[in-house]
Amino acid sequence: MILAVTGGKGGVGKSTIAYNLAAELDALERADSGNSLTNTNAGSVVVDGDLGMADLPSSHGPDLHDVLADRADPHEAVRGDGPVTLVPCGRTLAGARSADLQALTDVFAALERTYRWVIVDSPAGMHADVGLPLAAADTAVLVTTPEDAALADALRVRALARELDAGLCRVALNRAGPNPATEAVVDRFGAPAVAIPESEPLATAQTHGQPIRETAPEAPVHDSLEALADAVYSCSSV
Repeated sequence: MILAVTGGKGGVGKSTIAYNLAAELDALERADSGNSLTNTNAGSVVVDGDLGMADLPSSHGPDLHDVLADRADPHEAVRGDGPVTLVPCGRTLAGARSADLQALTDVFAALERTYRWVIVDSPAGMHADVGLPLAAADTAVLVTTPEDAALADALRVRALARELDAGLCRVALNRAGPNPATEAVVDRFGAPAVAIPESEPLATAQTHGQPIRETAPEAPVHDSLEALADAVYSCSSV
């Protein structure tokens, strides 16, 4: 399954949600498969799809820029030595300019043959590199914060998802306060919503390239991320 984690506005936490979703989905898969991931169903991989403003951990070796410039195979860019398996993106302007956006869908398809979930950390805005993950995705998680500007941008991406016939599994209302307006979000977006509370432990874990389940599994935010992963897991079974 190809899952686009998108939202429109920058800084709403798409990368954090994508990274932690991968860790939670892998935990669910291990629980279902007897505590191991098989070669034919290798859990999840996160693709840092923000070609100009990469946010996920970087590493040495080929990255998404190299793959999209036909300098590397998609699987050569996979980094599986960390807590979350990912395809990092380069951080140079030259690398972004050399990338062929139209090759993104082929990259996702190649990875999907190995991984059960290909989670795409989509860029902000409404450019082609946002629409391509949505066009390729089986479903999406739309990330927004309660602020009006974030909600307005997320609604525009929701409209784009409808145009591209991309399913919407959940809306993640990130950095929600103590009384999140999830019912209003459900009404506006036409999809179930999960509130993700503001969390310093989550921000600290992300800064250090760790999922919250590894650093602070007792934190309330971990329960919310587990609920979001449960919903995505259910969507993948439909």
